[in-house]
Amino acid sequence: MTPRTTVCTTEQGAVRGSVSTSADGGVASFLGIPYAAPPFGPRRFLAPGPPEPWAGVRDATAYGPTAPHAPYAPPFDALIPEDVIPGEDCLNLNIWTPAPEPGAGLPVMVWLHGGAFSNGSGSASAYDGSAFARGGVVCVTLNYRLGSDGFLHLPGVPDNRGLLDQVAALRWIRANIASFGGDPDRVTVFGESAGAMSIGVLLATGMARGLFHRAILQSGACHHFLRPPSAALITARLAAKLGIEATLEAYAAVPLTELLPAQAELRAEVSARPEPALWGEAALNLMPFEPVTAGLSLPGPDCGVDLLIGSNREEYRLFLVPTGLLDAIPDSALRATTTAYGLDPAKALPVYRATRPTATPGELLSAVATDWFYRIPAIRLAESVPGSHLYEFAWRSPQFDGHLGACHALDLPFTFNRLHDPSHTPLLGPHPPQPLANAMHTAWLFFAKTGNPGWPAYDTTTRTTMVFTEDPTPENDPRSEERLLWEGRRQCCDR
Repeated sequence: MTPRTTVCTTEQGAVRGSVSTSADGGVASFLGIPYAAPPFGPRRFLAPGPPEPWAGVRDATAYGPTAPHAPYAPPFDALIPEDVIPGEDCLNLNIWTPAPEPGAGLPVMVWLHGGAFSNGSGSASAYDGSAFARGGVVCVTLNYRLGSDGFLHLPGVPDNRGLLDQVAALRWIRANIASFGGDPDRVTVFGESAGAMSIGVLLATGMARGLFHRAILQSGACHHFLRPPSAALITARLAAKLGIEATLEAYAAVPLTELLPAQAELRAEVSARPEPALWGEAALNLMPFEPVTAGLSLPGPDCGVDLLIGSNREEYRLFLVPTGLLDAIPDSALRATTTAYGLDPAKALPVYRATRPTATPGELLSAVATDWFYRIPAIRLAESVPGSHLYEFAWRSPQFDGHLGACHALDLPFTFNRLHDPSHTPLLGPHPPQPLANAMHTAWLFFAKTGNPGWPAYDTTTRTTMVFTEDPTPENDPRSEERLLWEGRRQCCDR
């Protein structure tokens, strides 16, 4: 049987997508549509340029090229599978819609993938937007430049090229999404990890003002960035590894076959020797490629964007359990890390241990790092924008004999309602709870449509937080004693 197709029109030309049908309605998908010019040759390290128009009808039934990046190091390469599609036209996006015609006026959800600003793509099967389309929204995923091409601080060219790519995609969406049934005035941006941190920077800087109206930040907020002096340290160290001068011309001359492995080695070096003298602020969060800015201020009540913000209860276990580090961390490292995060170990660690009386130093470090890296920044952002909604994902994976817990990235298959996707099995295990996926996915849909995910907004009196377990329930101020430890501490944008 010949697959069904349909055609929509963009400012650059017409595109042909494919149509699937199911018991709960059909979905049209349009894949690999360029939203900007290929960022190579004379356009390398520049702000994104407009896409070239095309004649006739462009095929949009297969994913386009992915942004160049080095693979995850073991064991994360097996836990978070990635697609690599070669080609220079990597600034592309994908659209799933239940109504591929102008005038439908459906809400739009735009996904920004995670990957520590160095990995990931919008074409991973994990991010298939069909379930969102079946729920009555137009879902868009996209690629943006990663690693040195996206975020290396270089003289003579704009910083944050990966963020500029995201803004270019949002502008393309505003200009074209009505042709696919979407309403350009009802756009929700949502992202996880680096994707959520990107949204935080866009909110704080106003770079994308007017291009989205709601935002969902999963495991990331307005808190991870590099000031120019720290970014310059990264640029110089990577240049030394490559044996080049730290100049635009020298970096542009390095083949990707050499540049990408050197980036991966640099990330490993930061993790192995997290010394501020070497890496500046990256020594704390272990990400050498991040947005570069002199500082950020949390958005206030006038930001004009509805926010849904949250984190996973045991985020940091992803980085400690699969590697075996959880059981290898000594008490001295726990105390040193706690101090580096701005807490007094003598006062803070007894509070964390009170609810974890049998915890090892590694388990306590995971709890402290989860709060510093994810939970407290989410709370700070919710506090800064009245009317925000806060959640915590707390379902614990059975993988690694149950030690993986409610780790980083575990929420994604529930967000996209894709528990069956084989790429999720290494983190999820064999029998994840479908009712939880239904509840979380529905909350995201309700928020995109109405600005209310289904529970009361967060405020500093009740601090209502939806806790997503197999029986999702709102709680007031979960683990308040641990939260209070961070009051008045240097955190988020003021570091």
